[in-house]
Amino acid sequence: MDKHLHIVSFNVPYPANYGGVVDVFYKLIALQQLGVKIHLHCFDYGRGAQEELNKYCESVHYYKRETGHKAISRKLPYIVASRKNEELLERLLLDEHPILMEGVHCSYLIFDKRFEDRKCFVRLHNVEYQYYKDLFNSSRSMIKKLYYWNESRLLHKYESALAKKAVFWGVTEKDNEVYRREFGCKNIDLLPLYLPQWENTTLEGMGSYCLYHGDLSVDANEKAAKWLLEEVFFKIKLPLVIAGKNPSEDLVELSHLYNHTCIVENPSEKEMQDMIAKAHIHVLPSFTQTGMKVKLLNALINGKHCVANDATVEGTDLADICHLANTAAEFQKMISELFERPFSAKEREKRQALINSHFNNQRNAEKQIQWIWGENHPAHR
Repeated sequence: MDKHLHIVSFNVPYPANYGGVVDVFYKLIALQQLGVKIHLHCFDYGRGAQEELNKYCESVHYYKRETGHKAISRKLPYIVASRKNEELLERLLLDEHPILMEGVHCSYLIFDKRFEDRKCFVRLHNVEYQYYKDLFNSSRSMIKKLYYWNESRLLHKYESALAKKAVFWGVTEKDNEVYRREFGCKNIDLLPLYLPQWENTTLEGMGSYCLYHGDLSVDANEKAAKWLLEEVFFKIKLPLVIAGKNPSEDLVELSHLYNHTCIVENPSEKEMQDMIAKAHIHVLPSFTQTGMKVKLLNALINGKHCVANDATVEGTDLADICHLANTAAEFQKMISELFERPFSAKEREKRQALINSHFNNQRNAEKQIQWIWGENHPAHR
């Protein structure tokens, strides 16, 4: 019998050019290769229809995400209320196929009585209330801080109720443990991220510069980039490249203050991978402590030395293949030492072995198929 699966995505998952959609897009490919017939439902707020998705899905449907005052709710978090869509729900009710919701963002249907007897699964990309609390702490804008604080408050209540209603797959054991401990969730398993089949071209030896990359429109990433410029590289005078999507004018201006620092705005995927391969040190401090950082995995698979703080690697089992630093002084010392040290073949092999043992798309897909259609998994609420 054919296996049909509805996947509801918080965004259009192509192009797969930032962390959240990478997991969704490569999940489509892996599941399809094992025979799953996917019916994809995407909330679109600027990306538009993508022909590429038709290669991996039986059907693809797009829904407008509400924004502004229309999506404001006293009880629902904005990320959920803005994706509350009756057209989607009615389409999902046309059959009895299992439903996978990508992110807490897409989980509103769990509270609809029409889906009480449906197999429903939620992919956790973060503990969202913690993520928004971290964004609150990272932002300098009072308007944004107010939004992040309120969203974190609403998400805590929402996630607490949601945790008792569905089956969950988290990206780290740390996130899973939060759901078990704080929310009493009993049906949650670890499902590692799906990743691109990156062609590892990393060579031992020396690179040319230090690199920080990420979605620079995210407050926590902008804070990390500014912190590196002001607290670390202002003092050690080694070349730093910052690269990513949509940096603010403040960050662009700050990156141009020093002769040894620069910024690359909105690089293509090919350009980004080229920069990652040519960098000698990846500097990846984080100011959020939930979820799995795809940029860290990209750097570890395709780059040379990686310097990260505890928040970047916590709950990931990747600490042993990173160089850890937390204070500005520790980053300065570690970067200065590593900048003169060639990257070795032994380090590369150790990395590859650990990555291969943790992240395998086919193994992930086989596990999901067993969980969804196997008889022993607690898929009924």
